[in-house]
Amino acid sequence: MAITVALVKELREMTGAGMMDCKKALTECDGDMDKAVDFLREKGLAQAAKKAGRIAAEGLVGACVSEDAKTGVIVEINCETDFVAKTDEFKELVNGIAAHIAATKPADNDALLASELEGQTVAELITAKIAKIGENISLRRFALYETDGIIASYSHAGGKIVTLVEMKGGDAALAKDIAMQVAAANPAYLDRTQVPAAELEHEKQVLTEQARNEGKPEQIIEKMVVGRIEKYYKEVCLVDQAFIKGDDETVKGLLKAANAEVVRFVRFEMGEGLEKKNEDFAAEVAAQIKG
Repeated sequence: MAITVALVKELREMTGAGMMDCKKALTECDGDMDKAVDFLREKGLAQAAKKAGRIAAEGLVGACVSEDAKTGVIVEINCETDFVAKTDEFKELVNGIAAHIAATKPADNDALLASELEGQTVAELITAKIAKIGENISLRRFALYETDGIIASYSHAGGKIVTLVEMKGGDAALAKDIAMQVAAANPAYLDRTQVPAAELEHEKQVLTEQARNEGKPEQIIEKMVVGRIEKYYKEVCLVDQAFIKGDDETVKGLLKAANAEVVRFVRFEMGEGLEKKNEDFAAEVAAQIKG
């Protein structure tokens, strides 16, 4: 497989490794991106790859939590430019649809688009906004939580990252702190029981090869891997993470002290996994003027 500049650049963005190291990794792995990431990690040339996809598309993530904290919603709606995403009209659209989801509790995107809001369906409302604003607007995804416990949300950077947390026990302040933790630390799982066996085995294999390439003796590699797996858990599992607002305190310890338990969480990062048009600012403004 031909190793293109674009492939090398993508691998470099994913891993932070040097250009020549990325090219060598792709060459050794016949262009397979996942294998190239592992190759670099085994050689100690890259950090653990956490990036699920390029954060590219514009838009906002909105949130709505009921006054009694029993219902919570986050929703991502995309548009073409950051210029539009920052307008009051687009923000009102996102927040209005978030509140509508909390009130009507649709099962999925299709049900949401078919539901009525402001005398028309949500699909018709979005179509009308497209005609008025002059940009494509799309409903991407939403999450809806209902509970007899507590629900909290946290929004970072004006809707670029938004989280939703369901918790039993504790109080609203603690739930808010956990929602902030999820936004900042980006855990993949709630606890160790949720980590898939195949993923854990893959991580152990990578760490074993990494230790060998560091020249460590075989008799201590196993102990090293055990220690590094503990560090891996502290990165990917919410309850094992260090609390972002505490000194040497874990989320697990914080919850235990409050007799609280996190049931589930979700984190939306605006545009993750979507491609973005290459369009400079001048062209963006010109497009708005023409629209």
